[in-house]
Amino acid sequence: MSNTDRKSQVSYFIFDTETVADGDLVSKIRYPNESLTPVEAIARYRAQLMAETGKDVLPVTFMLPISVAVAKVDADYQLLDVAVLDSPKFRPHVITKHFWQGWNAYGRPTLVTFNGRGYDVPVLELAAYRYGYTVPAWFNVEARTYEQSRNRYNSQSHLDLLDLLSNFGAFRISGGLNLLANLIGKPGKTGVDGSQVQGLYEAGEVGAINDYCRCDVLDTYFVFLRTRVMLGKLTVEGEHRLVSETKIWLEQQSEAVPAYKDYLSHWGDWKPPAD
Repeated sequence: MSNTDRKSQVSYFIFDTETVADGDLVSKIRYPNESLTPVEAIARYRAQLMAETGKDVLPVTFMLPISVAVAKVDADYQLLDVAVLDSPKFRPHVITKHFWQGWNAYGRPTLVTFNGRGYDVPVLELAAYRYGYTVPAWFNVEARTYEQSRNRYNSQSHLDLLDLLSNFGAFRISGGLNLLANLIGKPGKTGVDGSQVQGLYEAGEVGAINDYCRCDVLDTYFVFLRTRVMLGKLTVEGEHRLVSETKIWLEQQSEAVPAYKDYLSHWGDWKPPAD
């Protein structure tokens, strides 16, 4: 099959983004007269946020994408591939360019995320702004409101599973993606979580961040499949077949991608309730 044929098969980009703080920007904007190093500025801001809010998560405006993992999925919901962008260098400007160029080159597949509208997509939009990248098909602001890619209710452009399951914020999905994955027997968080990404980056463990990102994308894929069952787009039997095929694929890929071995070691098989 040609590369063009493979691209034409892709209907969904299921993706996840991991980020690190831009310490120079934090120092310049938050502490302009204190001559803090990037690391010192980040540490101070995190401590300040922790004291004020109980969480040390920096605003998205200060963050850079250090990992983007993309699961390419066809119209029948079959997983075709999982890629991490700009491996092994993982440069934020190249990650950003490859994401937006790839989305366009693959025919603008539907983006699928979990809380991507609140975090992942803004990260990549602001990165496009920062680096001067043109994305007119995404920022199609002259189209009819409901046809604009960034319209909150345009699920053909971007399906945020958190929006879908929470009825656009009508209630809180306490437990998040981790809980939803565990409900259907999938691993969820197995050691690393988002709060550790900055520390891993500062320790030079970018590979571990990308492994974590890959596994989050897999969880998102399996949650996506279950939502297709809810919406009547897929039968439970069809979901079971796709899950089984994906498990085999992960086993085949696990020698090249050791993160999949760990993911599979936490695997659980969902079974329907007995009548």
